[in-house]
Amino acid sequence: MTATYETVMVCSVKNGEEAAKALVERFSALIEKNAAAESLKVDEWGARKLAYPINYETDGYYTVFTYDAEPEFPAELERNFNITDGVLRSLTVRK
Repeated sequence: MTATYETVMVCSVKNGEEAAKALVERFSALIEKNAAAESLKVDEWGARKLAYPINYETDGYYTVFTYDAEPEFPAELERNFNITDGVLRSLTVRK
């Protein structure tokens, strides 16, 4: 049984926006592989000012993923976010 999830990811821009876009592509491919690929919607907000510094960084690259997946997948996705350098914050909610 699948459910609809929404994930917000904030990437570091200290290595440039190209590095942040590469992370977005990497996680888009991971979501497509594990979720219903036709349901994936990627909304890139781009570089924005953070509300407060995270790891001494004041800017981040925001991306919102909306997808349908099995209930186990969001935990695996969050685990991947946590072990990937360049991901400052992420949040996944069930819609």
